[in-house]
Amino acid sequence: MSQTIFITGASSGLGEAAVNIFAKNGWTVFATMRNPEQHTSFSKLANVHLLKLDVDDVGQIAKVVAEAERISPIDVLFNNAGYALAGPLEGMSDEQLEQQISTNFLGTLRLTRACLPGFRSRNAGIIINTTSLGAYIPNPMLAVYGATKAALESWTEGMYFELASFGIVMKTIIPGLMNTNFSQSAQLAAHPAYQDQVEKVLAAFSSAEATLSADNPVDVAAIVFEAATDNKKQLHYFAGKDATTKSAWLEQEGKDAVISATEKLFFG
Repeated sequence: MSQTIFITGASSGLGEAAVNIFAKNGWTVFATMRNPEQHTSFSKLANVHLLKLDVDDVGQIAKVVAEAERISPIDVLFNNAGYALAGPLEGMSDEQLEQQISTNFLGTLRLTRACLPGFRSRNAGIIINTTSLGAYIPNPMLAVYGATKAALESWTEGMYFELASFGIVMKTIIPGLMNTNFSQSAQLAAHPAYQDQVEKVLAAFSSAEATLSADNPVDVAAIVFEAATDNKKQLHYFAGKDATTKSAWLEQEGKDAVISATEKLFFG
């Protein structure tokens, strides 16, 4: 029996790779994004439905989920929409901070809330949230972004208990560096007092070493598919070589040592 997945942030990167892997495995896929009219790469996949969705639009969320449910009941929700607000806190406006929290954190809560009635009625459902290795190992100039991902980790763990009696399973996908347009889509805040730090961080992220360690989003999407189909109540999936290697390093050395090493990596 064919299953159905609802994916946010499907226009590029991990979201796009996830659409392809689920569609090629016979799933019905709702691929959502802000501007579906600009995305034609899914046109040859008959089982993919492109839907317009802005996760910051509360009213739109309920309508789009209801539209999807009328076509095919949702079995898996993959909350993947997000972007990075980078730079020093002093350079960030309240509007930028609120937008980052809304898209990266509240959007996931809103989508989940909209899908829960259907999941409860069927006594089944899987909710997979994309977080980040940055929730575990912080990066300079990405503190707010990392905080939104850490919030998602904590929220997912709490919801695991809240939804277990309804047969609903919560999971997180934790990627490290990926070869995506993540840096191009990042919003950069600036403040002259921190310019030297910003330049060092940008240089580190664009280095040959960082490029070589970055994972292909197709490989990370394979872990998303595994999480959706392995029938395990496993909460956390470190996805890709970068995430698995660094999470092992964190477990072995401890957080203080890893933070100290990270400081040396970026700032010498």
